[in-house]
This record gives sequence, C-alpha cells and structure tokens, in this order.
Amino acid sequence: MSVFKNVIVYRIEPAWSQTLTEAEEGLGKQRFEPCTPSQEKSAGWSEPRGEANGPLVESIDGQWLVEYMIESKTLPGSVVRRKLDERCAQIEATTGRKPGKKEKKELKEDITLELLPMAFTRNARVAVWIDQAERRLVINSANAARADEVVTSLVKSLDGFAVSLINTQIEPAAAMAEWLLTQEPPAGFTIDRECELKASDESKAVVRYAKHPLDIEEVKQHITDGKRPTRLAMTWDDRVSFELTQGMLIRKIVFLEGTGDGAAGGKKEDNFDADVAIATGELGQMVPALLDALGGEAAFSAALPDEAPKPVAAAAKPTTTTPTDAVEAEEDAPF
Repeated sequence: MSVFKNVIVYRIEPAWSQTLTEAEEGLGKQRFEPCTPSQEKSAGWSEPRGEANGPLVESIDGQWLVEYMIESKTLPGSVVRRKLDERCAQIEATTGRKPGKKEKKELKEDITLELLPMAFTRNARVAVWIDQAERRLVINSANAARADEVVTSLVKSLDGFAVSLINTQIEPAAAMAEWLLTQEPPAGFTIDRECELKASDESKAVVRYAKHPLDIEEVKQHITDGKRPTRLAMTWDDRVSFELTQGMLIRKIVFLEGTGDGAAGGKKEDNFDADVAIATGELGQMVPALLDALGGEAAFSAALPDEAPKPVAAAAKPTTTTPTDAVEAEEDAPF
C-alpha cells in the first residue's frame, strides 16, 4: 500500500461544492507540462493512473483522487562554482580586472541557463484525496512547503475551494503525554514501541526510543520532568500503524496484513482501484477515531498560539497552512 505514507488533514469549507466535470475542467487549466530546456521547475496536475491524456480526477467509491506533479532540475553547486571561477579568471586574464559582485551574479545566472538543458530532472508526485461527503482534504506529504504549494494550486484551480487545517480540542502533545503516563491509550488504539520526547526549556534536550517498550518508569519520569512527546507510534484496530506528531501530522502509515484481503488481483488498473479503496476506506475510519481521541475538532480560535494552524485564505491570498513539524521531505507515493 503506497497511496498514502505521511498525511496532512484539512477541513474543506462547507460552502464549496463542484461536480466531477467542473473539477476536471478546473484542474485542466493547470495541467502539468514538462520543463522546457531552460526551465528549472514545472508543476501542475497530472493523471493519477499515469495514463497520458487520461482524467485528472478519479472517483473511486465516491472518493476523489488527484495528483500533483512537480518536475525540477538540479545543478550541482560545485559545477556552477567551477564554471563561474573559470569565467571570472578568463575575464581577468583578458581585461586585467576582476568581475564585481553584480557581474558575478549575472555570470552565474548565465551559466545556470547554459547548463540547465544538461541537468538531471527529478519528478515528485503528491497524492491528494478529496472526500466531499466528509468535507475532508488529505495530502500525502510531510513537507510543509510542498503541501502549501498543493493547497494553493487547488485554491486557484477549483472555484470557491477553501480549506483549514484540522484543529483538536486536546493538543496532541498533551494527549500523548497522558497516554504514556497512564498507559491507557484511547479505545481502539495501542501504543507501539517508538516515541520522541523533547524538553520545553532552553536545553531543548531530546530523548528518542526506537523498538523499545514505552511502559517503563523512565518514560514517565521524563514526562514528569517536563519533556513533551513530539512523536508517538500507534496502531489503530490492528489495521493501520502510524506515528502521530505534536503538529497533527500522521506519519509512517502502514496498512497491516489482512487490511487488503479481497483486493483486486494482477491488473494494474484493478490494483489502482483496490489500493485507493482500501487506503481511503481505512483512513476514512481511522482519522475520525483519532480526532475523537483528541477531544474532537475545535474552532481555530481555541488553538494554542505556538501550534495554531492557519486557515487557507481566498485564492488571492493563500497562506501557510501546514503543521509546524511538517518539514521532512516526503517519499514520493504514486498511486
């Protein structure tokens, strides 16, 4: 199961509503096009099934799946610097003067444009799930800037589309601390064998446990001494294992053995439908259960200042929307 690995969950504003055809037309205005020879980056919406000129929105069991494609070219900094040094040395040898700061900047830009056609390209695909019935948007990313880019593109592509990060009545760090202290996880969940605790004082001391029992006095003592859980590995209903973070990022999602029983067989298109149906079906149950374990959803005004998620503004003024701890580069997860 590779549809979703690290997800950020948003609440879709109630006023938004579009048909599948309208969404297809909207995303089509920003369809992905590969980089031109002199272009450093290109991004847009691509076919979730990977079939050229196929639909940009796939509806499976009523769940919409779309895919955001990013193609970028990277030039090794050492290569650009070497070329720049050579160009500067050549100018000094022929004119007797050293290029100034402004001229070096222009030379560097020229060199970059010259080398871009030979640069290696990297493609990243971001799976996006729109659950209209539950008013939920799920982005498969643990990278703050990338998730913001995807949300901004959705706001521009879909008329009236707006989302806000889900905020809970109980701060995740406080809930995780209580679960570790009492060793009483919420109903339907179990505590696994990984967590990270971080001091809130100036020391910023960090303690990490990996493949280690967490029902020990040492863990409780760390929490009593003021360390806050920033990550905790858990399992829901013996079906999905994951790691919850203090910023409400759900990481390292694994659909456990037996979850896909009855899934489709060998055909690629059948596997696509089955994978999407299983992932959205399982997460569609797990996410609400997790929100309930955190006291349910709260109004944004009730969020703590240092953890407060911000709603996405109108299309003209998109804002940062991702959790503070969503900074790790996600693994590309094609459908």
